[in-house]
Amino acid sequence: MGFFLVEPIVAIYAFASFLVYPLVQQYVYRRLWEELTNTTYPVEDRNSRCANSSSNHSSHHEVVQKAASLFSLYSELFSMIPSLIVTLMLVAYSDHRGRKITIILPLLGSLIYTISFLAISFFELNLYLLIVANFISSLFGGIGTLLGGCFSYIADLCDDSKHRTLRMAGVDMVIGLLSGVASISTGYFLRAAGFNWPFLTSALFQLANLLYAIFVLEETVRPSDPLLSPVNGPSQRPVLKLLYGVYHLFAGGSKRRNCLLVLLLSTFTSYCFANMGGLSMVTLYELNEPLCWSEILIGYGSALSTVVFLTSFVGVTLLSRCLHNVAIVFIGLLSVMSGLVMIAFAKTTLMMFLVRLPMLLAIMPAPVLRSMMSKVISKSEQGALFACVAFLESLSSNVAFAVFSSLYAATVAWFPGFCFLLAAGLCLIPMALLAAVGFVGSDEAKEEEAILSQEESYPEDDEPCV
Repeated sequence: MGFFLVEPIVAIYAFASFLVYPLVQQYVYRRLWEELTNTTYPVEDRNSRCANSSSNHSSHHEVVQKAASLFSLYSELFSMIPSLIVTLMLVAYSDHRGRKITIILPLLGSLIYTISFLAISFFELNLYLLIVANFISSLFGGIGTLLGGCFSYIADLCDDSKHRTLRMAGVDMVIGLLSGVASISTGYFLRAAGFNWPFLTSALFQLANLLYAIFVLEETVRPSDPLLSPVNGPSQRPVLKLLYGVYHLFAGGSKRRNCLLVLLLSTFTSYCFANMGGLSMVTLYELNEPLCWSEILIGYGSALSTVVFLTSFVGVTLLSRCLHNVAIVFIGLLSVMSGLVMIAFAKTTLMMFLVRLPMLLAIMPAPVLRSMMSKVISKSEQGALFACVAFLESLSSNVAFAVFSSLYAATVAWFPGFCFLLAAGLCLIPMALLAAVGFVGSDEAKEEEAILSQEESYPEDDEPCV
């Protein structure tokens, strides 16, 4: 019997990645502090560090904050385009050659990046080699590729729409829980053993995950399956197959279905832009005055933020029994908006921790929107759909990171919370699009029935949804 669980892969990936992600900005921040100020980074507790509020010390914070945000901007710009191209090609082509390639290659890229980070930290190499390492790892895809492959994998296995929604929400929950465990341990790990040991531990987990994906996980797509081969495809060349798969995703549907799909994709993209753009600057905001958080507090804050994944999963599970999908997404967007507004005015440690309360349902829109899009697409087009979804998610996240990094660098001196207020205001865009979805998609069930009746004419292998 095959082993069809991608959740362990997502879990290990989240744990290994979040052993490193909270440390990246801290490592860059400390190295830039030493290079720009010619002083050692103040590692004492936050109270004594913030007590030294001389104008010289404050100017150090402003200079390093700007340099760190611009470093993040350069890193994202160099890795964005390769990652987007690989994501679109791999996830769409997985309709014909299997889902595992979309899982294995991003894991390999993450392993390369983590090992490179370890080498730069251990040998104290040039800091800008991190940008080179990030670029090389992006050639293997990124988290968008991995999640696009995993969601396509789940769509292959689950025919029931509610089960599919819950399992996709479960993937987001697994990411949150395991990243929370990693984040809360990172601060203590850093203080006890420095940067090198967390990087080495992460590399070992990434290696184990890669071996599981290669040798244990079963494939759900067989190239010989007639249902999953392109219908009347123009050529057997891989790139043309890819382009035709994405083209057929829209050309093969009705005008109403295409309108609904475009609205859902636009809602998802604008949600990712606002959410990821605002949250990407949280660590720098916490390092800045007046918070001046230590690595321990940053670890606790990151871990507490990941509780949102669990509460969002519970919210989807409970609310899906009594509310329409559009209402669930709207509640999630309100949660994002209220939390971002609160961050903008958080000036104390207590207030920064309390920010997580209004954001308890902030992840709900992502799995619900993915499931809504998946329901109106036939099984043979799931890879093409999630290629578009992963591409747009990666594009919006990377562009948001670049935009908000430069914005934070420009506004940190006079109002560090400005970018969070802007992100909260941008949440109005997906809300407006969602209202249009509610109008156009009022007969969403009919579209799903049409898709199911269309698939009955194709032979298919029934796989259990495990």
